[in-house]
Amino acid sequence: MKRIGATISRHAARAFSRFLDIVERLGNALPHPATLFALLALAVALASWLGKWAGLQATHPVDGSVIVARSLLDGDGLRWVYENVVHNFVAFPPLGYVLAVMVGIGVAEGSGLFTVMIRALVLGAPSRLITGAVVLAGIVSHLASEAGYVILIPLGAMIFHALGRHPMAGLAAAFCGVSGGFGANFLIGSVDPILAGLSTSAAQILDGEMTINAAVNFYFMFVSAFMVVFVGTWVTERIVEPRLGTYQGTAQQIPIEQLTDLERRGLRWAGIVLLVTLGLLALAVIPPGGLLRDPATGSILHSPFLDGIITAILVFFLLPGLAYGIVVGTVRSDKDAVKHITKSMAGLASYIVLVFFAAQFVYFFRYSNLGLIFAIQGAEGLRTIGLTGIPLIIGFALLSAFINLFMGSASAKWAIMAPVFVPMFMLLGYHPALTQAAFRIGDSVTNLITPMMSYFALIVTFAQKYDERYGIGTIISTMLPYTLVLTLVWVLLLVGWVLLGIPLGPDGPLMLDVAATVRPTSP
Repeated sequence: MKRIGATISRHAARAFSRFLDIVERLGNALPHPATLFALLALAVALASWLGKWAGLQATHPVDGSVIVARSLLDGDGLRWVYENVVHNFVAFPPLGYVLAVMVGIGVAEGSGLFTVMIRALVLGAPSRLITGAVVLAGIVSHLASEAGYVILIPLGAMIFHALGRHPMAGLAAAFCGVSGGFGANFLIGSVDPILAGLSTSAAQILDGEMTINAAVNFYFMFVSAFMVVFVGTWVTERIVEPRLGTYQGTAQQIPIEQLTDLERRGLRWAGIVLLVTLGLLALAVIPPGGLLRDPATGSILHSPFLDGIITAILVFFLLPGLAYGIVVGTVRSDKDAVKHITKSMAGLASYIVLVFFAAQFVYFFRYSNLGLIFAIQGAEGLRTIGLTGIPLIIGFALLSAFINLFMGSASAKWAIMAPVFVPMFMLLGYHPALTQAAFRIGDSVTNLITPMMSYFALIVTFAQKYDERYGIGTIISTMLPYTLVLTLVWVLLLVGWVLLGIPLGPDGPLMLDVAATVRPTSP
């Protein structure tokens, strides 16, 4: 029996290895995301011409009007394209959201605040809680763009090695928090405005006035963060570390640099400034008649506070970052602050290029009415086969996880998927907040096992410092248990959330009253 089991195990391993080889080849064959969106925009233009020629249409489920395909390649369509290329780019919500947020994040990251926060969190944890602290630090690192991958993952390996534990277990725990838990967080991070902006553009295919705020998944993200810490700790200590055994490599233990007195003082002042900022914000929101409540109704929902949440996020990072930088000397003048902001903006150059072409794709899709027609017909098809409710949400999360094996960028995937699935799910009665939450689960859990993830090669390099034989297969086999358990537990968490009817975040309900909400966008 043991021999039969071993044979089956070898065949399964070879089959899985061949599957991963196919995934890698397909992923490598994809063009650059910016090129992909340019090609998709051209494909939409051609499809719009074919759709109009074929008489493609659908009946609007709310007002009964007939929605017909409009061509981007006839006279009216070509004039619209010529007049709106710049407008599409400038008006695309993810562009302004991200540029604004990066003003604050740039200062907090450039001043060194993010880096020292991660070190303080990990180094200050008791030894018996170190695994959870490493995973937790990985989740906190989502606030910064690269700190988790570049700093925390090698730091996790160093800490475990220094404690006499296997360094690969520390690397895996950090990788789980940074990448596997990408859709979870204790605070609003830089990716939230991007996804919210894309969801807004997609929702406006059906409802021209709908906006999705950056905190729309916050309640679910917050609870998910605790779940990721628990799962990451359990998998590391119960599955991964026992499998790795005792480290037999020759890598020298590197002493972990403790925080200096100056860094501790900087952290204290950053904390004080953060508390003052939160206090002032609370005074503007919590009391009846607060400055940032809706002046007409006094409500916090649909209020200036939520409409301008990007400004709150900007200030939330900017002021503590300035305080820390002034204390430790990384911000000595306004020139230093501007330099940090400029550096963070420079890192967005490729994103801005991507957004230009993504915006054309999204707005071409909207003008052609193809998105609305596909959404109406797709929603009707799902009703016909009975695929709604919990099975639909689970299926969409798993579909997102599968697509993530081939395309690593969350914003690139959501820019393609949102214009189809957000309005389709809206017509089935689901708010975009729920669709986005299901996407974020799938977008996170397979990050750990796909070579298409942009930092995957860097993770392999970190691992090879401890054993030069470690390669892609080593990383995938080590991280696969995290993917499997996270997928199971996270999907169950979302299912329970839906069954209990809990909002996903501020102004983030689960369900949508289609008849009361849908207001088609004017061309």
